[in-house]
Amino acid sequence: MLIPRKNRNAIFQALFKDGVIVAKKDTTCKHNSLEVPNLHVMKLMLSLKSKGFVKEIFNWQWFYYTLTDTGIEYLREYLHLTAEVVPDTLKRQNKPQTRPSFRQAEDEDRGDRPGGRGGRGGRGGRGGFRDGYRGDKKDGAPDSFNPEFSGDAGRRGGFRGGRGGSRGGRGGRGGRGGGAAGADE
Repeated sequence: MLIPRKNRNAIFQALFKDGVIVAKKDTTCKHNSLEVPNLHVMKLMLSLKSKGFVKEIFNWQWFYYTLTDTGIEYLREYLHLTAEVVPDTLKRQNKPQTRPSFRQAEDEDRGDRPGGRGGRGGRGGRGGFRDGYRGDKKDGAPDSFNPEFSGDAGRRGGFRGGRGGSRGGRGGRGGRGGGAAGADE
């Protein structure tokens, strides 16, 4: 496919600057960040992929292309850039990234929450900030409520006969499978 030099240079410059380029799987629209047809981006990246200059990942109708080391060298020659110029993906960040905080307020005191263990309420406890989530105990079934299955106890699935089936419902010699595995005894 013949691609105008202006479009080819714009695509290659954007690819080299960022080190990556994305393209929606739609050949009829313009590219989302460049003023070139999306078809031109897809066909240029197909050519670069066949030469081993980019790696392609396709996910949710989007193509993601990342430059390889040989692709960086090729684009350096094509765009006439010096060796000091590198894509943004290879540049080191000056400041370290901070860990995200998911707390609602940084000035909360962990000691004022009920339930111990920092307000979590322990394992399965009722204390802490989850009381509103779990609701009050008075809204549930009464303490005397004890459901019981009234089906035939000899059939599988009944509550009265345990697990049902032969030998405790596991069948055979403690393994999985049907009751035929233990039929030799």
